[in-house]
Amino acid sequence: MERISVFDIFKIGIGPSSSHTMGPWRAAQRFLREINIPEVSHVQVELYGSLAKTGKGHGTDLAVLLGLHGDDPVTIPVEDVQTNVAEIQASKMLSLGGQRHIPFDPNQDIVFLFDQSLPYHSNGLIFRAFYKNGEGISQTYYSVGGGFVVKEGEQNAVSETHLPFPIDHAEELQEYCEKEGKNVSEIVWQNELSWRSPEQIRADLMKIWLVMRDCIYKGCHTDGILPGGLEVTRRAAPLSRRLLAGKPYRNADDWVRQISRGGHTFQEILKWVSCFALAVNEENAAFSRVVTAPTNGAAGVIPAVLMYHVCFSDSFVEEDIVKFMLTAGELGSLFKKGATISAAMGGCQAEIGVSSAMAAGALTECLGGSYGQVMMAAEIAMEHHLGMTCDPIGGLVQIPCIERNTMGAIKAITASQIALEGDPTKARVSLDAVIKTMKETAADMSTKYKETADGGLAMNISVNLAEC
Repeated sequence: MERISVFDIFKIGIGPSSSHTMGPWRAAQRFLREINIPEVSHVQVELYGSLAKTGKGHGTDLAVLLGLHGDDPVTIPVEDVQTNVAEIQASKMLSLGGQRHIPFDPNQDIVFLFDQSLPYHSNGLIFRAFYKNGEGISQTYYSVGGGFVVKEGEQNAVSETHLPFPIDHAEELQEYCEKEGKNVSEIVWQNELSWRSPEQIRADLMKIWLVMRDCIYKGCHTDGILPGGLEVTRRAAPLSRRLLAGKPYRNADDWVRQISRGGHTFQEILKWVSCFALAVNEENAAFSRVVTAPTNGAAGVIPAVLMYHVCFSDSFVEEDIVKFMLTAGELGSLFKKGATISAAMGGCQAEIGVSSAMAAGALTECLGGSYGQVMMAAEIAMEHHLGMTCDPIGGLVQIPCIERNTMGAIKAITASQIALEGDPTKARVSLDAVIKTMKETAADMSTKYKETADGGLAMNISVNLAEC
């Protein structure tokens, strides 16, 4: 199977969706590298399947525009996202790759094919470039979840990376831990050295954590109504203010310290975990910068659980951030290899369910659990997300997506606590078994519950209904 780095699972980018925003954005960037930009006179994009049906709500058209414009989701200033799109829409001109101005009318040149799907994956799109000499080129891409993009013809590509501990199944990871006398994060660390130096691994993981933390902080300090027409009111900021009750702070570090010094009752901790998750996904819904973990729709679970550990665990040390991210990333790759992390293929179990399993195992690792308890925690978390549908109202990553992140975070913490008090040798369900079950459940699930907005809440709730 493919060799996946932790840094493939955790990607810095722009919301609201990894498969419908980040993936198409990256596909557009790949297309630019494959065409002769100075000779292009016109481009057109066709969106298929789930990308067409929920593309407007997920900002797929905006992502394609920004990608073709030459913007990068990691570096673009958040405030430029809407500005750049607005300029293209108003002028009906596109600076292709930032190099050549061509006519481009988003209403005509981005085609939503609602009733058609491409064969490999529900999230398919085709880019076409027409040259001045009358010739042209077209390329087909699939956004397969978590910001991963596969070009037509690459579906069965074999990885050429050779790792000291190649892992395709949880059973293999457990065997390596037992044989080497190492915990999960130590095995993953050895694999990551195949791609990066020790210093680079630590630096890049801490960078990812700081983006997560800053996203929580920003979401906890931004009031208002989310864009998109559902009139969803932001809740993280007023909740944070109530919980801090006027305690002073100057920046994000001070804010975290004040939370850590505050009340540690069950109710207070529960509210803070929910607040952290709400904050991230409110930012995600507002086209802000988040970390795909493993998707944008589920981006709040892992930051919320890690922030819970930072603020409320007496045993927390900074090195735990590295351990947490390494463990979570490897667990996410197991689900990607063995099932899917795409809601368009597996429903919300593939997003919130996977993120909850990742967070549960990672927290268990940081709290001193054995490798068996790490696997047990991940299994418990996913077991209780099996069958969860993806039914976004209005095709927006808001209802029920934002609240589902709070539920996934709480389930992760609960699963970790159960596993830490349990004996993995007596567990009746393995992590591999639950991954296999998730894949089978995804195959059996009706297409209307796979990020199409054709079923569930999306059909029973008016898009004008406000959730406050």
